[in-house]
Amino acid sequence: MNPEAKIAELGLTLPTPPASAGSYVPTVRTGNLLYCAGTICMVDGKMTHTGQVGREHTVESGAKAAEVCALNTLANIKAAVGSLDQVARVVMINGFVNAVDGFEDSPAVINGASNLFLAVFGEAGKHARAAVATNGLPKGTTAEIQVVVELKA
Repeated sequence: MNPEAKIAELGLTLPTPPASAGSYVPTVRTGNLLYCAGTICMVDGKMTHTGQVGREHTVESGAKAAEVCALNTLANIKAAVGSLDQVARVVMINGFVNAVDGFEDSPAVINGASNLFLAVFGEAGKHARAAVATNGLPKGTTAEIQVVVELKA
């Protein structure tokens, strides 16, 4: 099953690709690698999740925020290369969680993104990862992810 059909099967839809919010571009391709800029919890110009995990959000709602970030990243990948079928594998995710001081469950939050990539790409969705808690992210977003994918030759 192709990745876009898998997204639909999961009951999800790709949002409009988010535009960059500064002096950068959403993706940069070098060779067969596509570097994706950080994406936040924004759909159609509206924030879906703001605030900190451990205060306004649970780990579970934080994971949903990370899933929104992953969908935004997938939308940017599709916009850059035309189809998610062009993804050979997910290489790396750097995940950031807006959380209260001392928060130690950032990996569980970023699993919201990781699990989506695994569901969409299967074995090719397995990736290296960092999951970091911080006490502030752009626009107060609850999560942000930055992704590198390998494209088919």
